[in-house]
Amino acid sequence: MYVTPEQIQEANKANVETMLSFAAAQFAAMEKLTALSSNAVKTVFEDALANTRALIGARDVQEFVSLQNSFAQPALEKAIAYSKEAYELATETNAALSKLAEKRVAEWNENFASLLDKVAKNAPAGSDVAVAAVKQMIAAANSAYDNFNKVAKQATEIAEANVTAATESVKGLSKAKKAA
Repeated sequence: MYVTPEQIQEANKANVETMLSFAAAQFAAMEKLTALSSNAVKTVFEDALANTRALIGARDVQEFVSLQNSFAQPALEKAIAYSKEAYELATETNAALSKLAEKRVAEWNENFASLLDKVAKNAPAGSDVAVAAVKQMIAAANSAYDNFNKVAKQATEIAEANVTAATESVKGLSKAKKAA
């Protein structure tokens, strides 16, 4: 059983395609994050200009303080919205990269299992124990990988729930302050 140049070339091509897919996904995420950050900076700058103009127009200290207090709530809400959008973008990117990785791992496992079967057919008598041991090791590694993915997904879901709860809590406090 020999590995042919065509098989090596095909494996290299698959690896390069996978790396390019990862790079494209990361670039798309950076592009979205840059746009999000750029819009946030623009909004902050425009708000600062409007707030400064409003403060300059204040007729007395009472109005000045009142204006300053009124600027805090919208700024907090915008900061929360930005954080939530950035978190959602990170989660989306992580999911896309995980799918790519899972696909590549599945392909690798399939190719390796096929290669192992070919080796087992051409192996000398008595080597079936070693082949079985390698297959068990691969099965254990795949099981560990699947468990790790499940735990990572659960951690992501918990983090998302915590972010949502924190956002709702801050919004609730803001509404309570407005009502008071």
